[in-house]
Amino acid sequence: MDPNPNSFPILSYVMSRLPKVASFKHAQSPLVHGDIEQPSTPDRSRLHRDDEVELMERLPLLQQPALISSMAASVVDVAQARSVLRTLGDRPDHEVVDAARARVASIDDELDRQLEEIEGAEREEFRARKEREKVALRAVIQLDEMHEAYGRLLREAEARLVKMYDAGRAEDNKEGSAMVQEEAKEVNEKVIAVLREGTDMCSDRVDLSGQQLMYLPEAFGKLRGLISLNLSDNLLEAVPDAIAGLECLEELRLSSNSLITLPDSIGLLLKMKILDVSGNKLKSLPDSISKCRSLVELDASYNELAYLPTNIGYELQNLQKLRIHLNKLRSLPTSICEMISLRLLDANFNQLRGLPHAIGKLINLEILNLSRNFSDLQDLPATFGHLISLRELDLSNNQIHALPDTFGQLDKLTKLNLDENPLVIPPMEVVIQGVEAVKEYMSKRWQDMLLAEERKSTSDANSPTQVGWLTRSTSWLNTWVEGVSEGVAEYFGAGQESHRDSYLDQQL
Repeated sequence: MDPNPNSFPILSYVMSRLPKVASFKHAQSPLVHGDIEQPSTPDRSRLHRDDEVELMERLPLLQQPALISSMAASVVDVAQARSVLRTLGDRPDHEVVDAARARVASIDDELDRQLEEIEGAEREEFRARKEREKVALRAVIQLDEMHEAYGRLLREAEARLVKMYDAGRAEDNKEGSAMVQEEAKEVNEKVIAVLREGTDMCSDRVDLSGQQLMYLPEAFGKLRGLISLNLSDNLLEAVPDAIAGLECLEELRLSSNSLITLPDSIGLLLKMKILDVSGNKLKSLPDSISKCRSLVELDASYNELAYLPTNIGYELQNLQKLRIHLNKLRSLPTSICEMISLRLLDANFNQLRGLPHAIGKLINLEILNLSRNFSDLQDLPATFGHLISLRELDLSNNQIHALPDTFGQLDKLTKLNLDENPLVIPPMEVVIQGVEAVKEYMSKRWQDMLLAEERKSTSDANSPTQVGWLTRSTSWLNTWVEGVSEGVAEYFGAGQESHRDSYLDQQL
């Protein structure tokens, strides 16, 4: 809920120092110094200090008290909005919001259809009942919209602070402007040369990484024979819709740019196997990315993702490597459990509060990194032990108290990191002995639980109540058999000899 230092470096720095600014009169409660994301976690405090040193090297003017005081006064609205959202609660999961919107639409449809068939008091009662149901659903949607508005407020505040900082180095900017224009001219010439070469010689690979590109011409969409396109380490803020014209493209690298969104047309790249959009400013991935069914590797790390597309797992059945670390993910969609080919999942340094219950369906998963979700991640689902191919697991720096009872079934697990967790099961004296000791402890614990359950079942079966029930049932069955035997004899006629089956006359 606080500004993320990675996404809003200046705003985060200023707000973390609000209590220290004497001229700032609006702060009602003291803010914790250190890492405002998770102040209680030592590791995050250390990381924040490292980030702060790096920020001071990049933006030395932030050490000027007068500038910080002016900046603090300009972010009063952010502090007030943050206070309101802390009262209302965390942002609801993306899937929950989608479900709420779908249910509201369904209720509206029911009202349109059924109100015509109902009359009188029953009609009003039906309408009132449906409206009451919509109140809770709308509350979820409105809370999500408030968090979305807060995100816009953060972006606007960061932009204001950047302008204030830039005003302090106006002279440097004038000198730098001429240099940027000269570099841009050189870059444009390179792009034109690439387009000409690609058109004339039908090139299948283009590498424009590290060229300070600020935009990509629509004409790139005409390089239909292109198989690999590398645009990493540039200044791109958008990708044109014309990218869909690269119908043969198998590898697209867009890492380390300034992308805020990806075009919906990316879903038309049906042959794409590798997509790298790491190190950008993406807040979401387009739903259409699920249509890239040939994807084998997807790297969306180092962004600002708050959720993944709801249906992403149902479509990306060939995906083997998914890297989504260093984002703001609070949950993973349940559909991710359908990625049957997945071998690597890296979701470290997010805000995950748990895993989908059916995570055990990922039977080909070999490497799983869930480290550094800190106080958000406290437990794992019972199906975790079904990850039968898992070889490497990192759960460090979380708040896990107990491993799931099925953990001992991870036979192939050879590398395990449980550091910085308040583990009780297994106890730390077992953990420090290594992965095999942990597996053996959890396996024995599981067997003991099964034996205890078996003894309980046996005891219940031999209880007087069970025996009495069995005796009564046997007596009833015996009576029923005699009745069937006599009925058969009567059916064939009273004057005929009765051919009773001796087996039916046996006592049960």
